Amino acid sequence: MKLNKHIATLFIAGIGVSAPSCSKFLDRVPPSSLKEELIANKKGVNALLVGAYGALDGQDFTGGDMTNLSGGAGYAVSPDNWIYGSVCGGDAHKGSDHFDSPPTLDLARFSAGATNSFLNDKWRVDYEGVTRCNSVLKLLAQATDMTDAEKTEAAAEARFLRGHYYSDLKKMFNMVPWIDETTTDMKTPNDKDIWPQIEADFKFAMDNLALTQTEVGRPNKWAAACYLAKTYMFGRKYTDAKPLFDQIITQGITSRGDRYALRDRFEDNFDAATENTSESVFAIQFNANDNSGTSANANQGQMLNYPYNGPFSCCGFFQPTQDLVNSYITDPQGLPFLDSYNTHNVNTETVDPRLDWTVGRQGIPYLDWGVHPGDTWIREASTAGHYSPKKNVYWQATQDKYYDPRGWAPGNAINYNLIRYADVLLLAAECEAQLQNFDAAETYVNIVRQRAAQPASAIYRYKNNNAPMDGFSNVPAANYRVAPYPTGSFAVKGQEYALKAIYFERKLELAMEGHRFFDLVRWGVADQVLNAFFAFEGALTLDVQGAGFVKGTNEYFAIPQRQIDLSMNGSTKTLKQNNGYH
Repeated sequence: MKLNKHIATLFIAGIGVSAPSCSKFLDRVPPSSLKEELIANKKGVNALLVGAYGALDGQDFTGGDMTNLSGGAGYAVSPDNWIYGSVCGGDAHKGSDHFDSPPTLDLARFSAGATNSFLNDKWRVDYEGVTRCNSVLKLLAQATDMTDAEKTEAAAEARFLRGHYYSDLKKMFNMVPWIDETTTDMKTPNDKDIWPQIEADFKFAMDNLALTQTEVGRPNKWAAACYLAKTYMFGRKYTDAKPLFDQIITQGITSRGDRYALRDRFEDNFDAATENTSESVFAIQFNANDNSGTSANANQGQMLNYPYNGPFSCCGFFQPTQDLVNSYITDPQGLPFLDSYNTHNVNTETVDPRLDWTVGRQGIPYLDWGVHPGDTWIREASTAGHYSPKKNVYWQATQDKYYDPRGWAPGNAINYNLIRYADVLLLAAECEAQLQNFDAAETYVNIVRQRAAQPASAIYRYKNNNAPMDGFSNVPAANYRVAPYPTGSFAVKGQEYALKAIYFERKLELAMEGHRFFDLVRWGVADQVLNAFFAFEGALTLDVQGAGFVKGTNEYFAIPQRQIDLSMNGSTKTLKQNNGYH
C-alpha cells in the first residue's frame, strides 16, 4: 500500500525503504501517527522519497476510490495518459455513450479549452509530483545521518522522478514554469523551454543511480539513460541520442540486473503474473487486495476501461478505433500496409497477432473470459465502434490475486510500463534512420517484429468455447501473418520509407499505451494524421464527426485557466496561455 500522499507536513516515524528484492516498496501501510514536522534525517528523507514515488499514479489514498491528488476524477490523471495520448492520438474512442464524460469528449475532438477540468487536474497532479521531489532535495541538504553516497542516491532518485513529472507536463502543455528546490517565488513565468533542465535531471540520475536496486520499483542508471535518450529524441538531438542508445542496447540492464531483452510473449507486458521482466525499463507498481482498505493502489486510472455488460462491473470506455484495428492488417509477405490499410478488410485478410492482444474483437478469445461477443459487450456502438480494450484487463484465472473488487469499478495489479524496451528499440531505430544508418534502424525494427512473429505471441482458440478456463488449443484464433522487413529494405527505399515504417511500428507495438498523440506531435505530422483520422473514423462513429485538429494550436493543450488566474502577480498574470486558446 502506498504512503499517504499529503506530504507537505509528513514525517513517518520508523519507516525505512529496505525490503526484499521482489517487493513492491510503494505498497506500505502508513503508520497511524504522523508528526507535524519534517525531520532532517535518513528516515525523514526516505519517507519523503517514497511519497515522491507515490505521486506516480496520481491517486490519493485518503480521498477514496476515484479521487486524484487534485481532488478530481482518478481517470483524468491516469499515468498511462489513455485520454491524452491514446484517445487524442486516434488509438481509441472515448467510449461509453455520447453524453458520458463531456471533458473527455471535448479533448478527443480537440475542442477542449482552458476551463476543461481534466487539464487542471493533470497540471496539479504533475506539479504535486514535482513538489514532492523538491521537498526531498531540500530536506536532503539538511540530513546529518546520511553518508555522501546515500545522499547522492536519494538525490538521483528524486531528480529522476522530477524529470519524469516535468516530461509529462512538457509534452502536455509545452511552456510550463520550472520550479525546483531553490525556487523562492512560485509565481514563475512559463517563458522558457524546460527541456534543458529535464535533460540535466536525467543526466544527473544516469550518472549517479545504482546499476541495480533492491526494490524493483526504483529506477537504475539504465532507466535514467533511457529517459534521457527519449528526451533527446523529443528535442531532435539525434547525435546526442545515438551513443546513449548504443550503450543501452549493448549494456543495459533492469533494476533487478536482467539484461534488456524482449520476451517471446507480447502479452507478458500486460499480465500482472509476468511483470518486472527483462522488458520493463521503469514501471508504476500496482497492487490489488492489499491491506489499505480501498482499491486505491490497483490501477485506478484504468477502472472505467472494461467491456460493458460482460463479466466486468464497469464501464465501456476506451474503445479501440477502426483505424487502429485496420493498421494490423498484413500483406502476403507479412508486412503492414503503411498507406492503404484503411482500404483493406480485417475480417478477410491476414493480421498481425498484436491486434488480438491489444483489441477485443468479435469471435476472438478475450483472454480467458470467453469469446468476445461483439456489440453485446459494447455500450453504444454508434458512438464508439465495435471493439474493447484489452491490454489493461486482468485474467479470470488469476483474478483472486490480481483483481481488486473493493471499488465501484474494477481495479487490478497490472503494472504500467512508463517505458519498456520495445519503446527504446523503436526510438533507437528512429534515431538511426534520422542519421541515415538504415541497416541499424532496420535491425531494431525487426527485433520487435520478430517477437510478434513468435508462436508464443499468437492467440489460440479455446479447447472448449463454453469452458474458456480449460485452456487453449494449438489452433490460431485468426489468420496471423507477420514478418520482419527484408534485409536491405530501408537502405534501398530510403529515409522517407524507413521513417514511415518505424512510425507505423510504434503505432502497432505501443497502441493503447498513451504514446500515439505525443509521437505525432514530435514528428510534426499531427495535423495531417489526425485530420485524416477524423475524416475516416467520423464516417463510422458519431463521437468524432466534425472534429478537427488545428495546426499551430492543438499540438499542446490549453494552460488551465485556473492556474493562469492563480499566477496573478499584482495586476499581471505570470502564466501565458498557449497559442490559439482563450
